[in-house]
Amino acid sequence: MAERDDPGIIGRRVQQLRVERGLTQRQLAEPAYTPAYVSTLEAGRVRPSDDALRHLADRLGVAFEELATGRPAHLATDLRLRLTEAQRALATGAAEAAAEQYAALLAEARGHQLGEAEAVALLGLGECGIDTGELAEARRYFELAEQALADAPLPARVPALRGRAVSHYLAGELRYAVYLLESTLDELNRGGLHDPDALLLLYASVIGPYMDMGAHARAAQAAEYALALAPQAADPALVARMHRSVARTLLAEGRLAEADASLAKAAELYRQLQIRTELANCHWMRGYVYAQNGDLERAEAELREARAMLTAQRAALYTSQVAVELADVLHRRGKSDEAAALLHEVLSDFSPERGALHSAAAHRLLGIIAEDTRDTEAAEEHYVRALSLLERAGAAGDLADLCRLLGDLLRRTGRVEAALDAYRTGLGHRTAPGTTTLGPAPAQPPL
Repeated sequence: MAERDDPGIIGRRVQQLRVERGLTQRQLAEPAYTPAYVSTLEAGRVRPSDDALRHLADRLGVAFEELATGRPAHLATDLRLRLTEAQRALATGAAEAAAEQYAALLAEARGHQLGEAEAVALLGLGECGIDTGELAEARRYFELAEQALADAPLPARVPALRGRAVSHYLAGELRYAVYLLESTLDELNRGGLHDPDALLLLYASVIGPYMDMGAHARAAQAAEYALALAPQAADPALVARMHRSVARTLLAEGRLAEADASLAKAAELYRQLQIRTELANCHWMRGYVYAQNGDLERAEAELREARAMLTAQRAALYTSQVAVELADVLHRRGKSDEAAALLHEVLSDFSPERGALHSAAAHRLLGIIAEDTRDTEAAEEHYVRALSLLERAGAAGDLADLCRLLGDLLRRTGRVEAALDAYRTGLGHRTAPGTTTLGPAPAQPPL
């Protein structure tokens, strides 16, 4: 039960309800208590026991909780039910509708000082922001959720910390995202707070940033930990998310069949849970698997399916990211005009603060398409834009590849010194260790 109000507030509440019902202090008190006790209680000079409050609540015809806290009976339960409905709306892709529900529930929770419900609503609003690509707004909600949970144990704060890290990651701030995730993992593991759901959520979330930074060994290690934790986790949605993240590591190691199997498991779980945004992401990753394996026809079909599902759910940022990968497949299939049109269409959805890595990928691909048509000036412009975005994000592997492309272009156009500079820059990124600002990897959980 929620914490009681102060004796003075309870006393005034008892007096107001008694007067409204036309009862005297004697009628309210008897047979268990005296009129003098009720008078003292109404004056706020005594802290009533639970038994006394139950007696008074029964005589006044109200619930014990309402008399003790001023909140309508079953309010907390009703709020939890409606929060679950908002979570379901978000899970099935109706992010805008879910955001409206969460906003209304947040106001109600704050009005009644229900801290737990307030935190859940803030987390939901943050996840809605992630889905719709409003990353700065999402981050603000996650920060507020952390504040609301400031006195809670660390495992309870993990969803807010993870949400903040993901918002930084999607904005292209890879190193800071990894710092948040790794430091939280360290605190959990070193402090003996081995909550399987919390650990699984963090390990699954850190795989993507590791991969984009070129830290493949750490990604593989995180994937192994996530897989080991999966049987202990109570939330099947987390297991599905983990399978999708692990697939990225398997891809980097060339284990395509295993990656496809992981994605198939995730897709089945998401079908059962009806989490359509995540199911769309599974189609996205399966398309990526097929593209890596050279099966471009199936890759195109999967990526088109993912984009259609995400568009229907108005998941703007994810839709644009899928479009970049679809454009790459279209280009490889000889449909360069369609690919270029698609890239120009979605580039306006990106910014250095929002989707930087995929924006860089779009400019890289446009540069390649421009080179194919011998438009070297446009190609160089796209490569330079991509380079600027990747340098800001610290994506080492992608930077090295892009420097090679730019160096080749400069060499073919007779600018040998500039080409050598580009190659040197690329070599510097290729030989970088790809670790994070923390140094040693996070402590290993007990498995």
